[in-house]
Order: sequence, then structure tokens, then C-alpha cells
Amino acid sequence: MPKKRHQKQYSKPQSTAPASLSSSTAASRHNSHHDDQQQNRSVNELLADLRRAGLRDGGSSQIRPAEAFVQPTVPPAIRQILQLPETPAPPPRRPVRVDATGRRLPPGPAPPRSWVSRPAGSGLYSDPRTLIEFGGAQNYAQRPLPGMILPAKGSLMDLVLKAFARTWDWQVEYCRYILYELPTRVRGALLAYIGLYSEKGLTLQDMRAILLPPPPVVYEDDEDSHYEQERQGEFLPPGVVNDDFSCLDLSWSLGRSLKIRELSDFLYPPQAAAVVSTADPKDSWDAPDDEPTLEPSIPAALLPNLTRLSLALDPEYAHNVSWRHLLSFATHMPNLTHLSLAFWPEPSLTPNAKLATMVTAQGQVVQYGATGPYSHSLDNDWTEAIMVLNRLSKSLYRLEHLDLTGCGLWASALWSKSGHDMVDWVGAWGKVERIVMYAGYKLGEEAGSSEKARYEMVTENARRVERHVRGRRAEKGMGKRGIVVETDEEGKE
Repeated sequence: MPKKRHQKQYSKPQSTAPASLSSSTAASRHNSHHDDQQQNRSVNELLADLRRAGLRDGGSSQIRPAEAFVQPTVPPAIRQILQLPETPAPPPRRPVRVDATGRRLPPGPAPPRSWVSRPAGSGLYSDPRTLIEFGGAQNYAQRPLPGMILPAKGSLMDLVLKAFARTWDWQVEYCRYILYELPTRVRGALLAYIGLYSEKGLTLQDMRAILLPPPPVVYEDDEDSHYEQERQGEFLPPGVVNDDFSCLDLSWSLGRSLKIRELSDFLYPPQAAAVVSTADPKDSWDAPDDEPTLEPSIPAALLPNLTRLSLALDPEYAHNVSWRHLLSFATHMPNLTHLSLAFWPEPSLTPNAKLATMVTAQGQVVQYGATGPYSHSLDNDWTEAIMVLNRLSKSLYRLEHLDLTGCGLWASALWSKSGHDMVDWVGAWGKVERIVMYAGYKLGEEAGSSEKARYEMVTENARRVERHVRGRRAEKGMGKRGIVVETDEEGKE
């Protein structure tokens, strides 16, 4: 039978390669040759190419030619002879960021918009003109002393310290071993926030926890006890740690949770017991031969450089403070330059004896205290207040700033005269440059005529004090040493 013929399914390949295959083959050979060249090149050449590729001409996407960066430098004399152009200086690799004032900003990414868009005046620390409001029967407010380092309202530090003060009873137990090592500005702000936002106010125990090193822990193990002794030895003395503590804000704590007498004993410890001197007792002519010489030890102040002190009161607790204790406390602070006595009552050594009387040997009924119920209203007698303020001025003779917010009702004692006695604005308080005499509260919309008259009287008394002080200094040839009295403008807080 005839054989079947099978057609060939595959044809013989062409003897010459097509044009497309030849081009791709040439490209592959070129790439392989280029890879071989890249492998044979040194690392420095590769890094040089990367640097050239990273530099842009004027911020454009075109890469500068390599010839612009490999031009050799020529000495200036030869450059002038050959008339060669100056070598262009390389541009900076990244633009320099500056702020609105032209100051160079630190390296790194730009700050978030939420930080930059904060309102003006919302820095880390508050403005001395910022009101600090606190509770009471009315919305009382005062201004911090200049130089008081307090966080700005709404800042992160302000929120943290508020939360810290509101949970102070727990924080003082948990953080008592690190409070002493906090920065001075943080400890000072913490003292102010505890008095403002804690439930019971600032106490003497709270001040000990912040201004004194933590007490040692008693361990039963000898090794742990030795470690505790070494740890206690690492703490610096309070006089050294608190050396830069110049501002102390104790507002709203005096009379409420803190007493002036215990504060004075804490900041300025009383004279310690007498110690035996190492000197030869025979060197002292008044010492017996059979007894050693005793010398009293001088106590070190806890805050040796304290210059600013705020003793502002909560008006609800103003009756718990004593001017007698304040006069004793002021004798330890001759370097004080700024003092706040906001919402203090009228100066008196016997405030509870206004209505008290006594019978003399002749049977006459006389007033027990120096100030009676009608001394100020009818008799215009400010003798006791002038005497107390003069004693205070002799102790605080370096005072420059005095805050008397909420004290406008007894401001007459600042210019009144009792015989030959009056407040010395030329000698003892001749350095006072600013007196703050705001009303300290906001007048309600439903206030009556008597309340409005009392509110306006504060402004009038402040202006009268300013005129009196300037007149007294002008009489003594101290006209250049003026004074500024801050008060409410047009009867508004």
C-alpha cells in the first residue's frame, strides 16, 4: 500500500539573525560590558558619581556635568596670568531654615502647625500681668510677682502640674524620693500649684517633701542598709540645692493650711543648742578655768537667696493670720525685694480686741486695743496701722515691689499721719518703685450703688497713694526716684 507522506511541521532556521534579535543581543552585550566596567571601578569613583548625581543645579532636576566638579584649583596669581575664571563655590546641600527674625533654626524637621499656630503670649511661662483666679465667695484674682516662674495657662507643664497637685496625696508617697532632685523652677511652680489646686492646700509636710532630701529607709539586711547610707551621702545639703531658689509662692495657703510661725521656724531654724568650742578656755578672759567655752551654732537658712515671696491670702481665711507673726518673720528677710500681701487685713497687733474694753484703777472704761470699732470710720485714727507698717519697713528696707491687691479699704494708712509718725516712703521704703493695688475681684452686674462706690474707692485710694509718695520724695530731693501704682482702670478688673 502506498506510504503516507508527512509534512514537516518545523522549518529550518534562518542562517542570519533578524534585525530585532541582533539589536537586543547588542544591547545585552553592551550592558554586560558596562557591568564589567562598573565592577572594575573603585569604590571612590562610585561614591564620586553618587555625589555628582545628588547635587542639583539651582534646585532643578538636571544633574550637573562632572566637568563642573573636577576642575582643579589654581593659585590666584596664576589664575590672573592665564585669565581663568573663578571657580564657582559649591551651593549648600540643603537650604538653611530661619525664623521670622532671621535666626537660624536647629536642624531637623519643621515643628507641627499646632505648635506654630499658638496665640501670641502663650509661651512656656506666664506673663506677670496674667490673672490667677481662685475660688471663694467671689471670683477673686491676683497677679503673680515679677520673676515668678509659673507655666503659661494651657501649656503642657500647666496641665501636668494641675493633675499632679490634684492627686498630691498619692504623688507625695509615690514620688517622694525624686521630688528633691527636680529642677528649682519645677519645684517652685509645684509649691504654688499645690496651694491653689489641692484640696487641703500647701502644708509644712509638703514643703519638707519638696525642699528637703527624702528620709532614709530602714532595712533589716546589712547590705541594703549600707546601700541606703551611700545613697543618703549622695544628696547635697539643702542650702546648696536651694541656692538658686529665689522665688517662693505660698499664695492661698497661709491661714488655711500653713501658719507663719511654723513657716518661719522651717525656713529659718532657731538658734541651735550651744556646742563646745575647740579653743583653749584660758584664751577667754571671762570663762572660768574649770568650764569649757560654749559657742552657739549659727543655723543655715533653707533658702539663702530668697528675694521674692508671695504671702497672698484667701479672703475667707484672712482672719487666721497675725501681723505680729509677720513682723517677727520679716526680721529674717532683709534681702527681700518683692513681697505680696494680697488680701491681708488691716495692720493691727490685736485684731480680736476691737470691741474689748477694760476698767482702770480709777474706774474708767477704756478701750483694750489700740484700734477701736470707730477708729477708722469716725476718728480717722490710723495710729496702730502706721506703727505696724513702719516696723515692717525697717525690716524690709530693700523692698522694690509691694503687692497690696484687695487691701484698698485700709490704704489710708499709707498716707495718713499720726502726730509725727507716718509710713516712711523716703528712708526705709525709699526703694519701692511699684505698688499693686487692684480690687482683686470682679464687680457683678447686679451690684448695688454702695458696692460700686466701694469698688471705685479702691482706684481713688491708689491714685492718692501715688500722689502722696511722689510728693514726699520730691520734698526730700528724691524726685527722680518715682513710683508707679497699678490699679483698676475705670473701675474694671
